[in-house]
Amino acid sequence: MVDCKPISTPFLVGSHLTESRTAHSDATQFRSLAGALQYLTLTRPDLSYNVNSICQYMRAPTTDHFRALKRILQYVKGTYHYGLQLSRDYSLTLLGYFDADWDGCPVTRYSTTGYAVYFDRSLISWCSKKQTTVACSSAEAEYHALAFVAAELS
Repeated sequence: MVDCKPISTPFLVGSHLTESRTAHSDATQFRSLAGALQYLTLTRPDLSYNVNSICQYMRAPTTDHFRALKRILQYVKGTYHYGLQLSRDYSLTLLGYFDADWDGCPVTRYSTTGYAVYFDRSLISWCSKKQTTVACSSAEAEYHALAFVAAELS
């Protein structure tokens, strides 16, 4: 992957990973690369959702999952200069932003919640995860996301 072509997005817009029948030939390689990407999410919150998505298939990775993992590596190559910016100036302002995609997983129908918490201009906490229940509406999915970020802020 050293000579791969860098890209600007880690996943194709609107694409979802699913179970398929074509198993990846080297599951150990897949797990090793996915695990390395998990460490990278400590300083690259932009990768959290995508890495979490591929790690859900570590038990039985397929060629499609490995293709998605390689796409994330191409994104990392094109954005290696990205990272967290911390500021020394502070105004004691705590801000939380959140979002949810209603019915985001085509298999389980669970929504995904994401939030980011800033102290002044410095990102101090973030999360991207599937909700534990199926939301009946987009408003309910957003309400669950609001509850997650409110709990983080308190």
